[in-house]
Amino acid sequence: MKRLFLLAFWVTAVGFAQKPIFTTAKIKAATVYFNAAELSQTTSVNLPAGTSEIVIKNVADYLNESTVQIGAPSSVTVLSVQFTQNYISEYEIDETNPVIKKVRDSIALVNKEIKKIQIETYSNQQAIALLDANQNVGGANSGLNVAELMKLVDYYKTKRMEMDNIIVSLNEKETKLKAKLKNLNDKLEINTQKEDKNSRGKLIVQVMNDLAGAVNLDINYLTNSASWVPFYDLRAENITSPINMMYKAQVVQNTGIDWKKVKLTLSSGNPNQNNQAPLLSAWFLRYGNIYDDRNYRSGDLKSNMLQEVVVTQGYSAKKDKISAAAYSTVGANIVENQLNVSFDIDIPYDILSNNKPHSVALKDIQLPATYKYYAVPRVEKEAFLLAEISDYSKYNLLPGDANIIFEGLYVGKTTINPNQTSDTLNLSMGRDKKISIKREKVVDKSGTRFLSSKKEQTFTFDITIRNNKKEAAGMLLKDQYPLSPDKDIEIELTESSGAKINTETGILTWDLKLQPNETKKVRISYKVKYPKDKIIGNL
Repeated sequence: MKRLFLLAFWVTAVGFAQKPIFTTAKIKAATVYFNAAELSQTTSVNLPAGTSEIVIKNVADYLNESTVQIGAPSSVTVLSVQFTQNYISEYEIDETNPVIKKVRDSIALVNKEIKKIQIETYSNQQAIALLDANQNVGGANSGLNVAELMKLVDYYKTKRMEMDNIIVSLNEKETKLKAKLKNLNDKLEINTQKEDKNSRGKLIVQVMNDLAGAVNLDINYLTNSASWVPFYDLRAENITSPINMMYKAQVVQNTGIDWKKVKLTLSSGNPNQNNQAPLLSAWFLRYGNIYDDRNYRSGDLKSNMLQEVVVTQGYSAKKDKISAAAYSTVGANIVENQLNVSFDIDIPYDILSNNKPHSVALKDIQLPATYKYYAVPRVEKEAFLLAEISDYSKYNLLPGDANIIFEGLYVGKTTINPNQTSDTLNLSMGRDKKISIKREKVVDKSGTRFLSSKKEQTFTFDITIRNNKKEAAGMLLKDQYPLSPDKDIEIELTESSGAKINTETGILTWDLKLQPNETKKVRISYKVKYPKDKIIGNL
């Protein structure tokens, strides 16, 4: 009796257990950071009064569970939230969208018809087997005359043919139904893939509801499966025009859900970084080995080897036509916060979950620029066009690559790095082959001679620059002479053609102005004197 009571209680408890309530979340907004994204989704669900378990499908495959926030009306209390990719429920198959439910119902009906046909076929096969087992009725002892025997043969023949035809017809019906069943299963698979393609991630939410009815839920969380990088297109018609900069973003996401018509915001912030302010503790000195000290100094030396080329003068764009702060927004509102910059995109975007870059236009900026050609013929015998951008901080630029389109032609790529200390940003606009440069050694002004215990070597170079363009060009030309690390090595710069000399680095700078089709020549000459029994390997 006790066992019967427990069984009845268990059956009653199971009968009154509520099924999980399934719902699909829709994405409405995404804030993308350099290495993460904050997704905002919504869903609506009908809840009974009391405690319920809600299974929210179509959330990101991977998310930071600690960042999940569920917004619900005051009548709903969220008891717990859990993220999973492997939710299994006997009720889940019943809670599907109408298309999948219709296909599943059709599959059930077809399976039922196939079962009926198989039963009818089996019955006819058994009847035929019974007929075949009783066909030996002729002979002397059968008690049948010829007329009765003929009637029996006709009956057997007619009945056998009738049942065979029925079986053939049933087999044809079964074949057609199985083909229909295959099509339905294929259709179910396709629709299930459409339904579940982006829904491996699920949120299991336990809630308590005061009043039965429809409830709207807002879902927010962070996922690391999305990112963006700045990208630029730089266009300039000539060296007297401003630079048209298209400020763009390349957005990549692999969250497992496609973002359709989403409100997109791009931020330079980093939600995953440690925001705890550092604290200083006591600094105690200790003895170390030479190897550690050398490593430290080597790293310090490398950090000090970074140098910057500074362009000082050149031809500027006509500033009476272009305002220094002129730019037009292309679908983005810029919000400059204390710690980062955000771009609120005006139009909704579709960003597919395929881990491929999607281009998003941020703004179109017209940059007043000062152009200058730059050349170091000792290293590279071509001239580079540089564009100076002053007061660049107001454009909210971020480090990134840029395409260069100059005079209507794609020139190549460059890098924009606004994180520098100078007040002028130098943009490399590529090489210009219309500026010819030649650096050659003057043989009759170079040579070696021996002076008692020392060797004296003289080096003389002529640098020739020609402007083959139809307009004047400013040129910042650089060369160098060696410096002595040893008191036994004496170096004398004998000719510099009026260059600006940096004695600490040995760099010579000429600021030249070349008229159309004009050729200029500068000369550099220096002497190196050192002990004749020594060899300088890098001279």
